[in-house]
Amino acid sequence: MSGLQNGSAPRTNGVVPNELEALCRDLKAKVDTFLDTPTEDEVLNSVKNQIIIARGVIDEALRRYRPEELSLSYNGGKDCLVLLILILASLPSSVDLQPSSQPSDPFSSPPPFPRRLQALYIRPLLPFQEVDEFVKTTSATYHLDLTTSNQSMKPALTTYLRERPEVKAVFVGTRRTDPHGANLTFFDETDADWPRFMRIHPVIDWHYREVWGFIRGLGIPYCPLYDMGYTSLGGTDDTHPNPALKEQGNGPTNKADGQHFRPAYELTEDREERLGRDR
Repeated sequence: MSGLQNGSAPRTNGVVPNELEALCRDLKAKVDTFLDTPTEDEVLNSVKNQIIIARGVIDEALRRYRPEELSLSYNGGKDCLVLLILILASLPSSVDLQPSSQPSDPFSSPPPFPRRLQALYIRPLLPFQEVDEFVKTTSATYHLDLTTSNQSMKPALTTYLRERPEVKAVFVGTRRTDPHGANLTFFDETDADWPRFMRIHPVIDWHYREVWGFIRGLGIPYCPLYDMGYTSLGGTDDTHPNPALKEQGNGPTNKADGQHFRPAYELTEDREERLGRDR
């Protein structure tokens, strides 16, 4: 998927075209086509079921909250990338939004389609350059209103919510096998000692191979570190290529740390996903 060009947007009948809306409708069509295409592949059929569930959670979030009350925790990783695509693909169907091509009537019409999606990138202490570049590129491609923080998570969220008091809920790409993910539900308030907001987990029950089935099945560009054997991304101090993907031979593999590793999507077991993380 190519990025959208920056610059002055042409005007049509005095209305500036909404590039995010056009992108969302394209992504919705892409996801709908994926769902409607028959397949005997077990993983892809499982992905379809997960998409339907995740869309239901996102639709519920869009009923509960206005676009300006929602944000996305985004670090360029595979899970939040899947979540981002699903959110964007769900926006055109939201009953609470009107197409930007229609005139706005504050007394009878729903709010206009948003032009950007709020997001927060909490950088690790020692970030990968590839991750920073991917976050920057995809923020432009997907029209994110991105805030980047170099603080740790709790103070970063405290500052973010202080600066954006309208935000009431945050989409998070946590999955059941992640640290602290085992007991989460689709909607969870933060703990009492954390900044107060609703955490929304549409992909909480996705398995590792389903994440990659979605990304590869829809042809979504992803961070290049995944092609170098990394399966879970943190900082350069605690993240390494996954040893389960280490290639013993000298075949056509990608190199990382001076060794050969197969790409992340060749891993299949959830329990092996974090073998390349120190914590």
